Amino acid sequence: MSPKKPIRVLVVDDSPTMANTLTALLTEEPRIEVVGRAADGNRAVQLARLLRPDVITMDLLLPGLDGPAAIAHIMSQAPARILVVSAVAEQRGVDLGFQAMSAGALELIGKPNVTNAEELRRWGRELAHSVCLMAEVPVISRRPRAVPPPPVPTGARVDVFGLVASTGGPPALAEVLSKLPRDLPVPMLVAQHITVGFTQGMVRWLSQVCELQVGVARDGERLEPGRVYFPLDGHDLLVDSVGMARLQRSHGGPCPNGDVLLSSLAMAYGRRSGGGVLTGMGEDGARGLLAIRQAGGVTLAQDEASSVVYGMPRAAVELKATDGGTPLSLVADLILQSCQRPSFRPARGPEGGAR
Repeated sequence: MSPKKPIRVLVVDDSPTMANTLTALLTEEPRIEVVGRAADGNRAVQLARLLRPDVITMDLLLPGLDGPAAIAHIMSQAPARILVVSAVAEQRGVDLGFQAMSAGALELIGKPNVTNAEELRRWGRELAHSVCLMAEVPVISRRPRAVPPPPVPTGARVDVFGLVASTGGPPALAEVLSKLPRDLPVPMLVAQHITVGFTQGMVRWLSQVCELQVGVARDGERLEPGRVYFPLDGHDLLVDSVGMARLQRSHGGPCPNGDVLLSSLAMAYGRRSGGGVLTGMGEDGARGLLAIRQAGGVTLAQDEASSVVYGMPRAAVELKATDGGTPLSLVADLILQSCQRPSFRPARGPEGGAR
């Protein structure tokens, strides 16, 4: 999008106070023009067709059509980049957020829970920044190519696998995890960039779409096969030298940090580590993935055709942390291939030690 062309935004919220607040905060950014407002899902669909906005900020608990239903209609009739702005204090709203992402929303942001004007302005600047980033995302991704996954290196058998994702990540994770069996012989660790307050909702949602046990890791917990571990809100997840889960407060940058996670797997598990970088903006995960490759482990990056945003996977490929890209539809196949076990061999721990 040309920097001279304003980013046209449709604000959808049933609260007039919140709609006024969003409009005021967004229009403080000179690149943004609020072109319309809707207070219910049906009106949001109508205005999306009429105005063809670049970005839509979407509340979820709406009269008439709820947020996910409205998003599904919009994406089929007048596709747009949709940024969900939802109250994290309401469990139903958080759960609807992940349904919204399945319907085509790109990102989740919690509504402001602030006590003074300066904090509200800070939140507004973050929202405007997200809208500007969203405006650069292609509205519709191309269909993935039907090609086989890259071969796993001869003799490679991993004991742990880490995945990193950002924009477009929750639906991508749902597709991958839903294809993995309950008896997956390795633990999965995930760093999905997400706003504080949404992690538990994501865990609940993923638990409904896959057979694996999905949960939030506890500091010092022993990693178990067939389980998927996420960090606590505001924390990075990593493993220590003996393969135990560790949590540490995030200090700036992407949260949770994918490079921290994947680098720790490379250090703890060496050639028995596996990692993947999925759709997302920026470069997080690329250096951690390179560490796994340099340790002799298995690496993959989602291909451009199936990525909502081909930023993080591109960075991984350009850094030569992996060879080419893997279609999202085949990521689970590669993970399974990399952790196959002969029936007579037990699952093994870090650097080949028995669990």
